[in-house]
Amino acid sequence: MSAPPTTVVSFVRHAHVPSVSDAERTPGLSRHGRRDAARVTARLADLADVVATSPAERARATVEGVADAADAPLIVDDDLRERELADSPIEDFDEAVEHLWANPNASHPGGESHAEAQARGVAAVDRLVEAYPDRHVVVGTHATLMALVFNAYDPRYGREFWTGLTTPDVYEVTFVDSEAFSIARTWTPEEAAREGDADRDPAER
Repeated sequence: MSAPPTTVVSFVRHAHVPSVSDAERTPGLSRHGRRDAARVTARLADLADVVATSPAERARATVEGVADAADAPLIVDDDLRERELADSPIEDFDEAVEHLWANPNASHPGGESHAEAQARGVAAVDRLVEAYPDRHVVVGTHATLMALVFNAYDPRYGREFWTGLTTPDVYEVTFVDSEAFSIARTWTPEEAAREGDADRDPAER
């Protein structure tokens, strides 16, 4: 009897971006973020068979180096985008987000509920796992969507996990026969900080 197919997915939360007043904008990476993206490439290039990413520039810029170094296909999937908070700026961003964590089926005008974002994120990952059995897939995405997808696999991953994610962050999920079997962090932010602190821009420290 043959072993069930096993797919490993490395979820990459995007690297550091410049500070912006509207947290839902999509700027590129900061200078420090670009250095961390290079470290993500160094860690994953020898593993990746395919790279999928959110269309947001900050997510794509974090993982496209992996695709280039591994000579792997780069797939842009809109379903890997961040949860849509609202269709216009929110006055109290923190309060608006807390409301969604406490009420998964609630949404703000023009935005998504956590339940809706979770469903599309899980569906996107399911498609990748089905399409690439026995392969290593790298996924460039965002903090909230990553937390919501993991929460679908294990309810222990929720708001506290979301608040603890770093920029960037990398978690490896092993799927056996299309079911999530294990979740493990593979990024060590302390090491990255020590490596990069000496030559970081003062404004980014």
